[in-house]
Amino acid sequence: MGTSAEAWDLVVVGAGPAGAATAVGALAEHPAMRVLMLDRSDFPRDKSCGDGIAPQALDALATVGAGDVVDDWTPLRDLELSHGEVRVAGPMDRPARVVPRKVFDARLVERAVAAGATLRRHRVTSLTTSPLLVSGDIAASVVVGADGAHSLVRQTLLGRGRDSRALAIRGYAPTTPELRGRQVIRYGDRRQPSYAWAFDRGDGLLNVGYGELLPREGERREPPSRAVLLEQLEVLIPGAASSGSGWRGHHLPLSSWLWRQPDGPVLLAGDAAGLVNPMTGEGIYYAVATGILAGRTAARTVLSGRSDDAGAAHRRDVRRLLAQHLRHTWLAARLARSPLVVDAGIRAAARDRRVFDTLVALGLGDGLIHPRLAGGLLGGLVRR
Repeated sequence: MGTSAEAWDLVVVGAGPAGAATAVGALAEHPAMRVLMLDRSDFPRDKSCGDGIAPQALDALATVGAGDVVDDWTPLRDLELSHGEVRVAGPMDRPARVVPRKVFDARLVERAVAAGATLRRHRVTSLTTSPLLVSGDIAASVVVGADGAHSLVRQTLLGRGRDSRALAIRGYAPTTPELRGRQVIRYGDRRQPSYAWAFDRGDGLLNVGYGELLPREGERREPPSRAVLLEQLEVLIPGAASSGSGWRGHHLPLSSWLWRQPDGPVLLAGDAAGLVNPMTGEGIYYAVATGILAGRTAARTVLSGRSDDAGAAHRRDVRRLLAQHLRHTWLAARLARSPLVVDAGIRAAARDRRVFDTLVALGLGDGLIHPRLAGGLLGGLVRR
């Protein structure tokens, strides 16, 4: 390491929800820790997303004193799931919020800075592990990669993966009377999972969008164009694409059956860890939950002088929290590639409120496929 390198206890690459939660988690564990957050953008900044903040995400933030970060945004309870004429609608067990990432991310960054973290605009160009250096001249005891779907940190650790990915487009449209106070998800007829959404922000605008599974490497199928994405959105939610603006596309690295975290002092969190719900594309809960775990692990291992143990500890903690859930969402996403299964799930949720709540928790938080949902799916398929 050169004499010009600056030294930090923890360097967080990316200051989105996973990165800011990492910093807050580390400083909740050890308030005197020297934490540097690096991001290529200034905050506030826009980010393509469905903007839904599930209650499980706020539960995780509450453990580090940030559960009130979006209390001033309108809570929503009503949810509609549909595929053609098959439909279920009703109140969710717990409310969610729809908060633009321009607001949510900036507020989490503010909490991290208020707790003692340093934020610096910086595009990370490299990561070396022996010695542990970011961009060649920033030294750290632990590094957390929270740099999103195209993570440089993940590629450095694991190489270019072949995980399943989805592509989505998001914009904002005026709220209509039909959609006021509601979250709406309507499945399409292209390769599943493919769906359009409209989520009321509560301020006169809807977050609207459409996403679908991308072809895997070697498949003879063209990825959807921007025109196709907007066309499908308009078909499923008439008026959304024609009245919307601010369109932004984004890739989603979908979670798989297993989750990888190497040993050593470099950790992964959120999208950079490949943690995006393969059923719904939801990633905020995973981002803040795994970010907090990464921050706490970083603080503990730095304090004990055992930074090389961080990877194994983080792997254990994340698997304890999410391993069973990830297996269940992987299975559910595989089953949901069949339109018959999608219809059976929606019908089962319409018959049984507990199945409805299970589907919501499975898609937005850390829920599991419970026997009532499995039975409802099987019964619906048999009846068909």
